[in-house]
Amino acid sequence: MLVPTAFPCTAFIGVKQIAAGTLESVVLSVKAALAEDQGLSAIVFDDATGHQIDLDLRGRDDEVVQRLAVHPFVHRRATKEPEPRGPGRPKLGVVAREVTLLPRHWEWLNLQPGGASVALRKLVDEVRRTNGARDRTRQAREATYRFMSAMVGNEPGYEEAARALFANDGARFGSLIAKWPADVSAYVMRLAEAAFPSDGSTR
Repeated sequence: MLVPTAFPCTAFIGVKQIAAGTLESVVLSVKAALAEDQGLSAIVFDDATGHQIDLDLRGRDDEVVQRLAVHPFVHRRATKEPEPRGPGRPKLGVVAREVTLLPRHWEWLNLQPGGASVALRKLVDEVRRTNGARDRTRQAREATYRFMSAMVGNEPGYEEAARALFANDGARFGSLIAKWPADVSAYVMRLAEAAFPSDGSTR
């Protein structure tokens, strides 16, 4: 069974990493840390996307965890993976959504073996196979940039590092971020792991 809060996250107080793990474990660690010093503030990041996750830490631990289950970010993230629906074909997890195409597209699709739905699924699978590496590179760059924008926008070399990130210049990127606080630099490198294809073919 998929646990919506089981995706990996990392929390920072200032430039110091204080927790890493599933969202639930990280949030409870943040809550405990802030209870010791209410003057501090923490930021939690989704490791896959670099997005910040706003938290409501009021109440008991179990109340905080219960709110995570209905958190808008958690819901959006969880529903990216279609869940099996309907009695017809549960193993395929078929989900009905609106698709808008021009008449010529529908005409072509309806002529394909199995009809429009089968043809669309085949086309999507083919594009995923062809562009998989490129998509992973793009997603890693976007996640890295989001985190950098939130955490190191005022650090020396930020703009140059951002340009190196999108120019596929891993060597320059690494040398620039090495000057940043250690925990931040290490996390940036982890996010950017897939951002630099060795042959430059997936720019």
